Amino acid sequence: MITPTSIAKHAANWIGVDYLIFNTYIWWMNTPKMKIVPDGSFTRKPVKYDELDRVVAYRQILETWSGWVEENVDPKRTMVLFMSVSPVHMQSEGWGSPDNIKCFSETQPVLNYTKTLDVGTDWDLFTESHEVMKAMKKVPVHFINITALSEIRKDAHTSVHTLRQGKLLTKEQQANPRKFADCIHWCLPGLPDTWNEFIYGHIVSSPLQRQIENQSAR
Repeated sequence: MITPTSIAKHAANWIGVDYLIFNTYIWWMNTPKMKIVPDGSFTRKPVKYDELDRVVAYRQILETWSGWVEENVDPKRTMVLFMSVSPVHMQSEGWGSPDNIKCFSETQPVLNYTKTLDVGTDWDLFTESHEVMKAMKKVPVHFINITALSEIRKDAHTSVHTLRQGKLLTKEQQANPRKFADCIHWCLPGLPDTWNEFIYGHIVSSPLQRQIENQSAR
């Protein structure tokens, strides 16, 4: 359940910082519908909600977010960046290996695959976020497109070398990759370092960076 217009609690910590980096995606993939709760109704039992298609709900959330950014962020003081969706690799048939188990035992990126790569990414959510960023007038947002390049990295997940409820997988769990392989999170060092290079490139090439450095030197 989500309250699409609720942002103030956490946003109070965002004002006046040098850089704001946002992302949102994976939790939206749990269900095709989202339960939308009106403001304040969490305090009333039973909780009343409406169900919306997740793309529609996602747009509502992003419009609330963008409205807050436009109203509260000083573009002369703060750089805003937004990461595009981070793909998962749960469907090995999407890269032409139907007999494989998700991302388990993958050691190479997708190579020489001539068909359309389909790993389950919701490109409608990608499009919605990109459109909201482009529509913002007062505060420019640097849209960091990591999605397509990350889709080919079926080899970059933690797989069975991961945590479950805060503990490393046991040998028995590692022997059951169909259930326990983590094909959502990424290894470090690894692909996220490439994302960070993109962020760094946006930061150092921005005129705002020089303004921030000058302000910090005063």
